[in-house]
Amino acid sequence: MPAFSRLVRFLAKDGRTYYGEAILPSGVSDLAKATQARVIRGDIFGKHDVTEQVADVRLLLAPLAREDVKTVRCLGLNYEQHAKESNMPLPKYPVLFYKPVTALTGPFDNIPVPALAQEVEGVDYECELVAVIGKEARDVPESRALEYVLGYAVGDDVSHREWQLKRGGGQWALGKGFDGWAPFGPGIVSSSLIKDPQNLRISTKLNGKVVQESSTKDMIFGVAQTIAFLSQGTTLLPGDLIFTGTPQGVGAGRKPPLWLRDGDIVEVGLEGIGTCANKVVHVKSRSKL
Repeated sequence: MPAFSRLVRFLAKDGRTYYGEAILPSGVSDLAKATQARVIRGDIFGKHDVTEQVADVRLLLAPLAREDVKTVRCLGLNYEQHAKESNMPLPKYPVLFYKPVTALTGPFDNIPVPALAQEVEGVDYECELVAVIGKEARDVPESRALEYVLGYAVGDDVSHREWQLKRGGGQWALGKGFDGWAPFGPGIVSSSLIKDPQNLRISTKLNGKVVQESSTKDMIFGVAQTIAFLSQGTTLLPGDLIFTGTPQGVGAGRKPPLWLRDGDIVEVGLEGIGTCANKVVHVKSRSKL
């Protein structure tokens, strides 16, 4: 499906925004280290070419432009050890919720905490493998599900536990859907390079200290099983993102809880893809009319 191997979207030093094929030093796999890329022309979900034009990277952006993303699906309680630390039974079916596309942000952008989310503590981190759908999929068998994946990224399903679990009326979306609460990137590594998404190290660092460390093999519903299930009677479109759940070690599962605070630096990493590093920033409340 893709002609690219390691897709990045970036602001170049010439002031333009491009999709590109990341140029990495030998032995380096972290797309966050890319300082140059070969410009891609065409439709990244269809016919496109990796050109010989090399551009200097000023800033890596969210690897898909907002207009190229259709839906942001997310799974809850999808790692066995995370379900246990949450004192929840293992789900029989994938636990699905959605985030608005306005939650998406880049690998180095700030995580803004609005006034509503500052009323009470509870902001939490969740490192996640993000699967990017590359072609239309409906009623897909598990045996062929990975054929529909364009590639993979790493993301942070930032969550406010009070608004997610106590103030949301039983719905998780409010506590997980604030603007900028789904950083992802630093690029998209093609499914042609990552043959087995169920054998990747995944982690979170908070201010340089490891707080989550696991493997995607601990997923209850793997990527193929998830795509097969979500496509039953529902069409997945090119550009759909699937945040596939988080491993154990979240702040809510600790005693005492470990909540994100103003100024904290959260780094989520995934083997073979790279790292997103985002600063938590409390937004000053706007004056009321």
